[in-house]
Amino acid sequence: MTNIPKPDDQVDQWRSVMFLYDSALKKINTKIEILNNEFVSRYDYNPIEHIKSRLKTADSIVKKLKKDGYEVTIDNMMEHLSDIAGIRIICSFTSDIYQIADMLASQGDVTVLHVKDYIKHPKPNGYKSYHMVITLPVYLSDGPVETKVEVQIRSVAMDFWASLEHKIAYKFEGNAPENLLKELKDCADMVNMLDGKMFSLNEAITAFAKEHPKDRENGNLEEQQ
Repeated sequence: MTNIPKPDDQVDQWRSVMFLYDSALKKINTKIEILNNEFVSRYDYNPIEHIKSRLKTADSIVKKLKKDGYEVTIDNMMEHLSDIAGIRIICSFTSDIYQIADMLASQGDVTVLHVKDYIKHPKPNGYKSYHMVITLPVYLSDGPVETKVEVQIRSVAMDFWASLEHKIAYKFEGNAPENLLKELKDCADMVNMLDGKMFSLNEAITAFAKEHPKDRENGNLEEQQ
């Protein structure tokens, strides 16, 4: 493994580092697309609804370092921040989340640094998601550079809830009224119930299709429902 080249100019160093994280995002995106396409090819099933990726802005990086008590330097941001490069994988069902996580973790060039399972252990406000911090090598002209990426995997329903929670937190700057927070927690419970019901319904549809292959081939499954 090689270290990221460090030009004397801070701006050039910043560009080099952000290029590294951007390249890591492209690489993990490709891995996930290949895994998803393999599922479609082998099992005629698409476990991933969509993928979102983003690089943390300079302002966000500075705020996070200051909040965590670190001096604002490029070395500190690479050492202490795990979410500069982030990718979110939205799945149909909770069972898909763990399959995708296992498949990613089993990739030969992926190293899992740590996991936070907010699905089995939700946050007090009801937040649910599966978080992984991984490293994977980005191959530069001087050799590979291990680069951190935060991976969040959640269901469509979980993502919808998290989007609403983020809007409320942003609108009220972290001081939302208690009645809104209570309603948000109630919504989280509903999301959990919805995920369970949708999974059960999908299982029933899958079982029906296996028992009636001719109906599936002839496109009559929807008519019978």
